[in-house]
Amino acid sequence: MTGLERVRSTITTGASDCLPLMPITMMFAADRIGQPYRRYATDYRVLAEAQLRVAEQFDFDYVSVISDPAREASDCGAKIRYFDDQPPAIDEENALLTDKTVLATLRQPDPLGGGRMHDRVKAVELLTSRIGGQKIVEGWVEGPCAQGADLRGINTLMLDFFDDPAFINELFGFVIEMETQFARVQVQAGATLIGIGDAAASLVGPELYREFVWPWEKKLVDNVRAMGVLTRLHICGNTRSVLAEMGQIGADIVDLDYFSPIGEGRAAMGPHQTLLGNMDPVRVIRNQTPQQIYEATAACHREAGRHFIVGAGCEIPRGTADENVHALRRYARENR
Repeated sequence: MTGLERVRSTITTGASDCLPLMPITMMFAADRIGQPYRRYATDYRVLAEAQLRVAEQFDFDYVSVISDPAREASDCGAKIRYFDDQPPAIDEENALLTDKTVLATLRQPDPLGGGRMHDRVKAVELLTSRIGGQKIVEGWVEGPCAQGADLRGINTLMLDFFDDPAFINELFGFVIEMETQFARVQVQAGATLIGIGDAAASLVGPELYREFVWPWEKKLVDNVRAMGVLTRLHICGNTRSVLAEMGQIGADIVDLDYFSPIGEGRAAMGPHQTLLGNMDPVRVIRNQTPQQIYEATAACHREAGRHFIVGAGCEIPRGTADENVHALRRYARENR
């Protein structure tokens, strides 16, 4: 099977010739080709070269254009801080929507307008031309809570849930319209899967998640699935209190961070949800031996059962030894 076939078969039937392998690599990938992370995050050619390198070296079943969460906010006009060899960051002290009345006049950015969103689309195009049809080409967008935090400031956003819930829904509505269009142009460029990152969603608590975040996440997933591609929901952090809800969103793949035991995810989401994860990227993937990593992957597989994809809870950290990543590959290729 090709990587593309392997992932699709695992999602639809729970079986393939072996387990798919889809760990997130960003700084780890940039280091493979000796490029500072600023170039990886700002030049689609560098990103594509690095993703192709790690996919070839470690036999991944996909390549991805994920790099940082600041692309959409940047094109909206937010102030972004850049660093030589670290990911770009939102300038929280000068958030674009510090004055929330600005939202009423904020225009949707053009994802093909030459900005950072367009750079990501070009990465999808280049990866598709190089490896499309053989491996999954994963596009990426931000979820409502994560992007809302990027535009408003995360601390202020958390207060808005209590102080101005109507504004939360206005903001999330703006975000979903933007992210749907961003996803669409990536699909048109060749993406066969769209990842949705909503890290801040793990911080709001189960009640607020159910009332405010879940409905908008589901709308975004539904919009993307209507485009005819796969979807992947990635929420960093502890999501144990909302596992059942995550399983009801309809994403083809649900990532679980290491805070949320994969057995609990399986119990909450049922036997047919494809799960990806979920070893601690630092304490296990970077710091343990290849044999320990192999055994930890086996433990995740036992808890997850069928419909399982090998990966860490989040990004493979830079500085991880090659043999540790090869341990993930070895388990994936030796098991089904």
